[in-house]
Amino acid sequence: MSGVPEKAVAHAPEADASGVGSPEAGVPVRGPSAPAVPGAAVPGAAVPGAAVPGAAVPGAAVPGASVPEHDAPKDGTPEPAVPEHGNPERAAPEPPVPGPVGIDELLERVRAGYERIGPAEAAEAAAAGALLVDIRYAALRERDGLIPGALVVERNELEWRLDPRGSHRAAEAVGHDLRIVVICNEGYASSLAVASLRQLGLHRATDLTGGFQAWRAAGLPVASPPGA
Repeated sequence: MSGVPEKAVAHAPEADASGVGSPEAGVPVRGPSAPAVPGAAVPGAAVPGAAVPGAAVPGAAVPGASVPEHDAPKDGTPEPAVPEHGNPERAAPEPPVPGPVGIDELLERVRAGYERIGPAEAAEAAAAGALLVDIRYAALRERDGLIPGALVVERNELEWRLDPRGSHRAAEAVGHDLRIVVICNEGYASSLAVASLRQLGLHRATDLTGGFQAWRAAGLPVASPPGA
């Protein structure tokens, strides 16, 4: 070759005419090249998607491996048991539903929540600024008369007329601290009315024991109904 020093040229071992290297020259001896077959596995080559022995699989448990510390409670408290079915917060049995009660038991429960007053106490309370509320229906008022100064409110309107925040309240319903004495005919319906008023926040509401009949029997003032 012209212009190229002989030392710069690397001489490759010669191959014989069959394409086989010369063992003496250090060239591997190989046979004729075979054509590549698509899909054929080549020994020693990695196959995509194939499991490699000894390789870690994400998410798989390794025998003998320790559990990371953050998976266990820090204070050593065991994890709460999770029921086999459903939410653990709903696992506790629900309390039994109270059964029905009779009217006598209902009255007893209601009256246990406040102190009732008699006729004399009711008159004194009215003199001190308490509001007497007569919830008797019209036929009884026309028959027996009225309590002077009492506000007449039909039972079916009572809550709307005495709720201090209601849009239909009476002018006398000035606040939740108002002392109210509810009066029915004999002192039964008035107790249930008081329970309803107390739920509205009228925490000083009470009723007259014996109702209007006890008031009249005590000799307290009774006015004739209008037009009588």
